[in-house]
This record gives sequence, C-alpha cells and structure tokens, in this order.
Amino acid sequence: MNEALRPSSRRAAKNPAVAHHGKLRKRSIGRTLAKVLGIGLSVALVSGGAVAAYAAWDLASTVKPTVSLGNEKVLEGVPDVGAMEGGVNLLLVGSDSRQGQGMAFGDPEEETAVLNDVTMLMHISQDHSHVEVISFPRDMFIDVPACTDPEDPAGDPLDELYGVKINSVLSHGGLGCVVKTVEELTGVTIPFAGTVQFNGVAAMSEAVGGVEVCVAEPIEDEYTGLFLEAGMHELSGMPALQFLRTRHGVGDGSDLGRISNQQVFMSSLARKLQDSGTLGDPVALYSIAKAALANMELSDSLANPTTMVSIAKAMKDVDLDKIAFIQYPTGTTEGGVKPSDSAEIVNLALQNDTPVVFDPTADDASFASAGDPNTVTVEAVPSEEVPAEEVPAEEVPAPTTGALPSDVTGQTAAETRCSAGRTLDDQ
Repeated sequence: MNEALRPSSRRAAKNPAVAHHGKLRKRSIGRTLAKVLGIGLSVALVSGGAVAAYAAWDLASTVKPTVSLGNEKVLEGVPDVGAMEGGVNLLLVGSDSRQGQGMAFGDPEEETAVLNDVTMLMHISQDHSHVEVISFPRDMFIDVPACTDPEDPAGDPLDELYGVKINSVLSHGGLGCVVKTVEELTGVTIPFAGTVQFNGVAAMSEAVGGVEVCVAEPIEDEYTGLFLEAGMHELSGMPALQFLRTRHGVGDGSDLGRISNQQVFMSSLARKLQDSGTLGDPVALYSIAKAALANMELSDSLANPTTMVSIAKAMKDVDLDKIAFIQYPTGTTEGGVKPSDSAEIVNLALQNDTPVVFDPTADDASFASAGDPNTVTVEAVPSEEVPAEEVPAEEVPAPTTGALPSDVTGQTAAETRCSAGRTLDDQ
C-alpha cells in the first residue's frame, strides 16, 4: 500500500499546503527527452514490436504544457509500469471557455468566461476494489482557500473567497485552485488533475469509439442543438458533447438534471471499457492517451502516458457494481445550492476509503422511472455489518460498506438507466 496516497483527515485538509501550480511553462530539452525515453519504454513494454519507437515520438509530440499542483511529492516511488499502487484521487474539470474552440460554441471574443461548469472527483480505493466518481453541482456555494496566483506563482497568493459558486474557481485561480478547493471541501489529497474544453470532450468520445446511451423520452434542446428520439443512441464526437452539455433537454432543466444525464453516459462508458477489454488493450489505451495529451491541460503528475496507463489498469478489474457515480448532496439556497448535512457522509467515505451503496428509495427525477421497460436496475448490496450482539462490542468490525442516505442520488456502473428527456413544450 502506498502510504503517501492514503486519504488525508478532515482536520489536515483545513490547512493544506499552498499549491505551487500556476502559469504554463516551456518544457526544457532535457525534460522533453526524458519524457520521450519514458514513453518509449512504456509503449515497448505494453505493446512491443517495431511500432514502439514511432509511438513514443507520436505521443511525445502531442504533450501540451502542464500545470503544477504543488502536491506531486505524494507520488514519489509510484511505479511507471503496471497498475497504479495504492489509491488514486483525480479531479476532472470541464471548462466552458470558448478560446481556441472555433465558432461552433459562440464567439470566443465575446464569450470569454472561463468557468469549471463540470467538476468531478474520481477516487480509486487503496485495494482497487471500488471506485467513486463525485459530481459537484456548478451552482454550489463554497469557500475557496488562498491559492497561488497562476499569473505570478512567486508573488502573494490570491485571497480566500467565501460563499462563491464552485464554477467560478477556475477563472479565479486556475486548475490548481480548483484542486485545492475540492481538497478543502472533501478532506482528501488530490495529486492528479486535468482540464478539458469542448473540442477535447468530442475528441475523447471518439477515441473510445463512441458510447451507447438510452433515452426514455425525446430530448429537445435548442441551446446545445441536441435532438434525440426515444431509444438507444450511439454517441461520438459532437453529439456526445451535446448530450453531456444538455441541461434544458433533460430532467427538470437544471444543472442537477445535467449531472444525472452525465452519469447515464459515464456508466455506459465504464461498461463499454470493461466489456470490450479496452483497459487491457495497449492499442486502445494508446489512442485514448494520445487524445488526452492532445486535448487536455494536465497536471505535471498526469502528463505521462505511463501514468495514465497505470491508472487505467488500476480500474481494469473493479466490479461494475462497485463503481459508484454520486451527485454531491446539496440543499437549495437563494441563487443556487449549498452542501447538505449528507455531504459530510460522502466526505467521510472518501477519507476512510469506504465503498458506498445507494438507498434504493432515493429519488432522482432526472432518470427515467423505474418502470420504464428500457431501464434495468440492480438492487443495492446491503451493508455487511456484523450485529453487535453476535460478538463482544470491542470486537465488532467496522462496516465494509457505507449506506448513503436517501437524499444522495446517483447510480452504479452496473445499472443501465435511461435519460428522462424533455421536449420544447416542457421548457
């Protein structure tokens, strides 16, 4: 077990070290050569054959400038080849910036906001037996710790912020500040992170060969240009991006409905990656790694294809019903939402590396009803607690699973659910 990757305590997260992330840096010739050699070795080991040299050059040529999070020291000693040892915490940020995205998403000169409209934390357990993916609502009010200024890393840190929406943090202090904010919120250390824009999402969906999703009622969204009839759809490229972005066309038209829609997509993606053997296929992993390197801004810790392969291999044998997609629990407040009392239960599960099970009575109106004939649900596995009366109190083992309260919604990757579409008449 990699002690360095053990989740931190809630108390420790209250005063995290200042993250030395910041402005993008030009890569030195020595560092680039070292990365090329490392890529060549990894490709040779996982794929073999004469293509290794070309693959090494091809991957190295796609590496974009990276961001330092300032906490990469927790990864010292982690191997480059094979499944990542110990636990993994990785933050994925979806930016709505139009810069460099062409005119398909609006004029980049006029629509210049840089908001983290998607913020997801993936936690792989220490023993690789379970995975949790937490989605944080973009309109959730949170506090932001002091962060290193990405424009002036050596200067004074950016001031703390209080009661701001989480989707404003990326524009305030960059990817490193988003990481530090989620660390403070959840109480765990996050050594891996990446930011992806619109075109990158489309490219990544193409790299995995598309994802099949179920739509229970028609989706009609003039804002994203997504129009889908009820039924099964194979989505790749632009349609996949539209499906992930749609808010007005699903559920109640809110961002919470969009999160549920994204969980439909992600659970299907997880099933495909496992069923198709992609996570054990070096050619497929190479294609995905290349797409990520070319289309994402990554932390220094994640910008090596060998690290990506190691993380992917850590998930290869996780049972689908142990991959949980969780909507961070919130309650309504003026102008948005705020973390509810149940948020601390989710935080503790992450900190203690505890697998979770959903309350089967939890209601998420953004999914199709349980009675929909296209919907297949899996019964939640009960917590494996030992009744106190069977053994002395001091010998009662801790629960091996954590039961989530009914206001925590989501699904496992083993569940096939359908998006609850919304037509223009309902908007």
